Amino acid sequence: MPSRHYPAPAASASTSLTDTVAETIRQQLIHGQLRAGQRLSEAQLAEQLDISRNTLREVFRTLIKEGLLHHEPNRGVSVVVPTIADIIDIYRVRRLIEGQALAQAWPRHPAHKRMQQAMTQAYQARDAGDWLAVGSANMAFHAGIVALADSERLSAMFSDISAELRLAFGLLDDPEFLHAPYVDQNAQLLELFEAGQTQTAAQALENYLIQSERMVLSVYARRLE
Repeated sequence: MPSRHYPAPAASASTSLTDTVAETIRQQLIHGQLRAGQRLSEAQLAEQLDISRNTLREVFRTLIKEGLLHHEPNRGVSVVVPTIADIIDIYRVRRLIEGQALAQAWPRHPAHKRMQQAMTQAYQARDAGDWLAVGSANMAFHAGIVALADSERLSAMFSDISAELRLAFGLLDDPEFLHAPYVDQNAQLLELFEAGQTQTAAQALENYLIQSERMVLSVYARRLE
């Protein structure tokens, strides 16, 4: 499949070019366009994003601080490889953020439209057998859950977490096995939430995330054997 291109959106007065490009690269991570351990060519990426190398180096510094990229002397910058400890911590944070957002939100909160749109994308991608796109739709669905909290900080935090989680997913060689079970489970969560059963939905999400964490850790551990 040809790689998708995510152009850097225009920077506004409140958003620097560095911040804008950093978010573009986060989205490339979330959509699986960049993979764990991949070395990044400064020249190639600067040309792709239509920015100077100086700006790109600032972007690299930002994403290194966030733990998404890694710099090694004489070898340059590469995408980080998440550890098992990282995965455990990511899921701990997800349970705290997503569960509360789902339990406390109004079922007709505008963010539920994002969840609906993500489900449409997931069904279309599943029908097409595009399991990487199913994974992207799954990320969008859970970003919609976090958006129910009406917190820019939580949404920004979840963007970073999603990028790390997608890197972990990318280390597993069977995206269908990884993502297929959660299409219908996401649909069930949305149905419960829209019916006003927010506490039931939150509990179902808790169980869902425990199941997901166990599966990712199990496959990840076998890969390291």
